[in-house]
Amino acid sequence: MSKLKKIPEFKSESEERDFWLSHDSTEYVDWSKAKLARFPNLKPSTKTISLRLPESLLDRIKIEANKRDMPYQSLIKAWLADEVNSAHRRQ
Repeated sequence: MSKLKKIPEFKSESEERDFWLSHDSTEYVDWSKAKLARFPNLKPSTKTISLRLPESLLDRIKIEANKRDMPYQSLIKAWLADEVNSAHRRQ
């Protein structure tokens, strides 16, 4: 393998991002020495949304969440994730 170029010093994350958008990392990094990294404690990014539900449905969801001793919003997320995963497997 040819000699690798030195990675420049960056003044900001934005400057570094722009650099890597226009340069091939294989000229700077020997990827054959890369190792798999796992970050099990990272939480996925979330986005707040507004969802309008009939009050009666929300009341029933809160009752189900209470039975499971969990916040109702967490239960909604779990149900949505399960349904999306099931739909994906069916396809």
